[in-house]
Amino acid sequence: MQRRDFLKFTAAASLLAGQPLWAASEASGVLIAAAWRGASPSDPYFAGVLAADWESRKITIRHAVQLPTRPHGLLPDADGSLLVVGVRPATWMMRIDADGQRLQQVNESGDLRFNGHAIVSPAGDLVYTTETDFASGRGRIGVREAKTLQRLETWDSHGIEPHQLLVDRQGALMIANGGIPRTLADKKFDLQRMESSLVRLDGRSGKLLRRWQLADPRLSLRHLAWSYLPGDDEPLLGVAMQAEHDAAGQRQAAPVLAVLDGDALLLPTGGNVAGAGYAGDIAAASGGGFALSNNQTGKASLWRPSEPEKLVPIVEMQEAYALADWAGPQPGGGVLVATAPGLIRWHPAAKPLFLPWPQAMALDNHWAVVREI
Repeated sequence: MQRRDFLKFTAAASLLAGQPLWAASEASGVLIAAAWRGASPSDPYFAGVLAADWESRKITIRHAVQLPTRPHGLLPDADGSLLVVGVRPATWMMRIDADGQRLQQVNESGDLRFNGHAIVSPAGDLVYTTETDFASGRGRIGVREAKTLQRLETWDSHGIEPHQLLVDRQGALMIANGGIPRTLADKKFDLQRMESSLVRLDGRSGKLLRRWQLADPRLSLRHLAWSYLPGDDEPLLGVAMQAEHDAAGQRQAAPVLAVLDGDALLLPTGGNVAGAGYAGDIAAASGGGFALSNNQTGKASLWRPSEPEKLVPIVEMQEAYALADWAGPQPGGGVLVATAPGLIRWHPAAKPLFLPWPQAMALDNHWAVVREI
């Protein structure tokens, strides 16, 4: 696709901003796949499904399964099951059924460890996982049979510390190599040799198709999201980043968003203070843009292609972390934000809505909408 001028979307964004507020959703609520622990860092971790009821303003736990260690990426399936992957240096991934029963658990041994994310192939026959080979320190992509989760192949990620991966419309893998050398105890080291990159691999052979790198090697590319502007059939790929510079001031001034537009990997916001050098999650949002979270500053911010230099805070609440895109009852691109006290529902054409957690719980930095109810 041809590289686009972000500013051409200004008119569409202006129309969106003029939409009237709506009072209530046609749906009464939403089911959300989530992972959490209790209030204490020593509390056990769980994954399951939360039900958010907009009318009663209550959240209930539909089901929950205790996990071996800290979870990270969550993939809801059409049959109601949930795939959960442990985060570095994790040895497990698990599938939970629609009733909250553990269906499968895969445990790795040897030098390979999971890096927290998985994605399903367009045909539904394969599951790809991001991994690290700690014998070599290099990134790997596990290729697994979708039903059994058993390994079929292992591919080179063409980088260090692959984190999140998505599939594009041609079935190729888009992989964010975080580039941070880590020990098996998850300690960072030798940051001067960081090697962060975005790569595109053939989804059937693992062949390297394209590799992008930013000029600043201390920007770790970590989380990914696709976003479409209404009326445009070519998506933007948003890449959430975390700065790893030695100096605190340099980290806080670093950009948190890269955008792949066609074949160009851009840094549209430069060093925007709203990002403070750290993005914990990213989701598609209003106007073909992206929402990014920073639990350290307690902010979720919005970026839109109509105003590419801006990163505007939309939610300010302690531990703003997990994000999920939420369409709402009319087009516009809302987002559900997990914070320390509860869920905040944000939409460009509605007043925010807050729902407290049903018990003391701290969510991990990802969750995903299962369906409306």
